[in-house]
Amino acid sequence: MANTAENKLFDYSPITERPPLHWPGGARVAFYVGLNVEHFLIDTPSTSLWPGTADLAPDPLNYGWRDYGTRVGIWRTIESLDRHGIRASVLLNSDVAVHYPQIIKAGLDRDWAWLAHGKTNSILHANMALDDERGFLTDVVDTIAKATGKRPRGWMGPALTETFNTPALLAELGLDYTLGWTNDDQPYPLNVPGMLSVPYSVELNDLPLFGKGTTGPEFVQIVKDQYEQLRADSERSGRVMAIGLHPFVIGQPFRHKYLDQALEFLAAQPDIWLTTSDDIADHYRRTVIEST
Repeated sequence: MANTAENKLFDYSPITERPPLHWPGGARVAFYVGLNVEHFLIDTPSTSLWPGTADLAPDPLNYGWRDYGTRVGIWRTIESLDRHGIRASVLLNSDVAVHYPQIIKAGLDRDWAWLAHGKTNSILHANMALDDERGFLTDVVDTIAKATGKRPRGWMGPALTETFNTPALLAELGLDYTLGWTNDDQPYPLNVPGMLSVPYSVELNDLPLFGKGTTGPEFVQIVKDQYEQLRADSERSGRVMAIGLHPFVIGQPFRHKYLDQALEFLAAQPDIWLTTSDDIADHYRRTVIEST
């Protein structure tokens, strides 16, 4: 028998029927970089460049490709973010705090926003019993809080995975938004007290884009097209633009200048708010949720 469960997590709300959303300073588009900073297990199949060796242990081809991100790629990406005055919203595996403390320090020096992104991206966040998931999430959040000095506010599961219980468990732990439901250009409340959905993108995202053969110049044009359409849409009500980045993808040498060109374009726009997902959630909660 087919599953017939109704979606009770959030309600349908067409964007054309909402009160106008206004960003600080009269900005039309709120922009943030979702920087995926991840840890991968050496003996477990994970995100792969070449599936032919993905089931091997060890798998130097794919593990090395992923490992390039934390060893080299992220430092290039940081250069571009710094150059254009952009604070990252970091989707952080808690194991990163254990294995790559230099990255945590770099983020603390730059006042990055830290979001919980599971423990490791080699393990999807799925099929957990309620109490097991509560313990797992508690460990993830506590580990990030200890490493960064601040409890994360946002969540995105590895590969955007979660259970039906995840939002409520996150709320118990003090988190107040998720990026996992990529179905809107504005934040909106979930049917879980205190929890919001904040837009993220699996389309404007280096991993699937370059995985499909997108070139560097095409990436820059895609970023421009995304911004220009969202700005046009925002004539009456503000929009959110997110770019998902993975240092083992965008941090490759031959792609770096195209990220820099894309960020240079965005940073020069007069109607953009360069911000973080934390600040987007705060502004929406303060001006929409608490004002009604």
